[in-house]
Amino acid sequence: MKKFLTFLAVTALIISCSKKETTAVSGETDSTKIVDSINAARTKINDSFKSTNQFKNFTGPHKLTHNSIKGSGTISFEKIDGEKDHYNVSGQLKSGKNALEIKGFIAVVSDKHMNFTGTILQNISGNENGKPDVRKGTKTFMSKDGGKTYRLQDMVNGSGFVDHIDIHF
Repeated sequence: MKKFLTFLAVTALIISCSKKETTAVSGETDSTKIVDSINAARTKINDSFKSTNQFKNFTGPHKLTHNSIKGSGTISFEKIDGEKDHYNVSGQLKSGKNALEIKGFIAVVSDKHMNFTGTILQNISGNENGKPDVRKGTKTFMSKDGGKTYRLQDMVNGSGFVDHIDIHF
């Protein structure tokens, strides 16, 4: 019995230690090439989403009004290339000694909301004898009439009076 077990152990050792036959795998493609092509396709798709407007295109001049300034001015929206729903804006409204200037950046975030980042400068002769009022930072314009008019939501100026600054489309 001892000889039989020794024989089995030696046979198992010889079989397990023998050289295995290796076969070359032919026709296998490089996985990095596949991953790179998938990434390229995804990047192309993502870039197309990034640059296509999700909301209405506001490019061009539009009417700008202020409740304390007679008449209307214009505000121009210039689409930023490669950016979705982002615009550089600048506009002004003047009537006599009263004036309003807007310059900055707008990101349309919904059908009813635009986030403006920049400067709003106004001189109203009835407010502290025309002392310039400057608002800087991010402000929201909101529409309550389906996108025909967007009104600045930070309505109280530096003098404590309510301003209605509207952009009409």
